[in-house]
Amino acid sequence: MLSVKGSVSSTENLLFNAVLRPNRNLSKKGFKVLMGFIFSIIFICSLGFFLAGAWPVLGFLGLDVALVYFAFRFSYRSGGQYELVQMTEDEMLVTTVNPWGQKRSFSFQPYWLQISLKEQDDENSLILSSHGRSISLGRFLAPIERKELADKLVSVLNRLKQNQV
Repeated sequence: MLSVKGSVSSTENLLFNAVLRPNRNLSKKGFKVLMGFIFSIIFICSLGFFLAGAWPVLGFLGLDVALVYFAFRFSYRSGGQYELVQMTEDEMLVTTVNPWGQKRSFSFQPYWLQISLKEQDDENSLILSSHGRSISLGRFLAPIERKELADKLVSVLNRLKQNQV
């Protein structure tokens, strides 16, 4: 999900400020409702198997519920990652935070920064590069969201470069 905060007041000197997060369509409440529904269906099915004398099936049905639960938990864990993109007149700072909370920061000079959107079939990748260093930005975004982000970054960068001439 692309959450652009836009320009901030001149005292903070930010020309661009955006937080990029993976899209999560299912809320925590929705997850609980879904797991309750799955558990109810599995319980009813397992009761039928138990009454028919096929009690070993209960373990496999329980394993199914556990696997679905852990798959969703893993998906929510990856939702904790984000990228923070901030640009001032002197610096573009990209801070990436992985699902385990580890942060990495990359700093670029806006005047030398190159923004490229490499498109292949229905996919694209947004690459920021300068002085032999590059970073891929917004890998978890949808292709259209990466294109919107690239357009906004190029627009801000062009305005900045025009003001410096």
